[in-house]
Amino acid sequence: MRVGRWTIVVLGVLATAGVRAQSSSTQNSPGKSSNDARRIVDTMLAHEGDPAEHRNKYMYLSEERSERTGGHLWTERVVETAMGKVRLLLAEDGKPLNPERVAAEKARLADIAAHPDAFQQREQALKNDEQHAEQMLALLHKAFVFDEPRAEGGDLRIAYRPDPAYQPRTMEEKVLHAMSGAVLVDERTMQLHRMEGKIPADVSLGYGILGTVHAGSSFSTTHEMEPGGEWKDALVNTAIDGKAMLFKEIGKNEHVVHSEFKRLSENVSVAEAVQLLAQ
Repeated sequence: MRVGRWTIVVLGVLATAGVRAQSSSTQNSPGKSSNDARRIVDTMLAHEGDPAEHRNKYMYLSEERSERTGGHLWTERVVETAMGKVRLLLAEDGKPLNPERVAAEKARLADIAAHPDAFQQREQALKNDEQHAEQMLALLHKAFVFDEPRAEGGDLRIAYRPDPAYQPRTMEEKVLHAMSGAVLVDERTMQLHRMEGKIPADVSLGYGILGTVHAGSSFSTTHEMEPGGEWKDALVNTAIDGKAMLFKEIGKNEHVVHSEFKRLSENVSVAEAVQLLAQ
């Protein structure tokens, strides 16, 4: 499941810190207590962390504009395998690839099929970034205060904001702790439906000497239920803006839309993924 670094971090904060719900009788749904909020979030996190609920493999269409795509809009067909995601670029900025790039994509897929171990190593490097974020979560205890849940359509919405009593220990934690937002949990399945967060004011790192993350930096991710009952990323947005040391511009901007999910065998191999994409 591709949720992005910020979502992993905030989900982990929920897991390590629990939920400290605040009373708000004028805004909250009747009968929803602080225990309800804790139960809802804990149940959602149990679903997110249960490998048995994420065994399915899928083929889907991905539209992405990010640093990986060089700022272009890439349309790709993606096949999930146990070793990683095999991708085939179909179009760039809405235009089909020229013959040279089509040939290059076919050659790249052939190389993946011939050298699956090298492919797995490249994919593992991407997974290591997520593992680093998860390891950082062990340092976080009480970063946020959470409101009691409110019904919103078929979801339960739980807003979060910085806990003033929490003292960040690292620059990464300081940026995280500055975020406010909400978690939306599907009321029927208790699965994560949407998560969003935004930094309302500039965050200075090292008194501004090391860098600044600007107000308005944000992230969001939306999950939808796909064939087989698994909740998958349908939309991911990340917009982190700021300046690093010596006033170098920094940015992390990503917009991803996934659609046309087709369930595959749980044991689909890299070679089989390449064959599916070559069809």
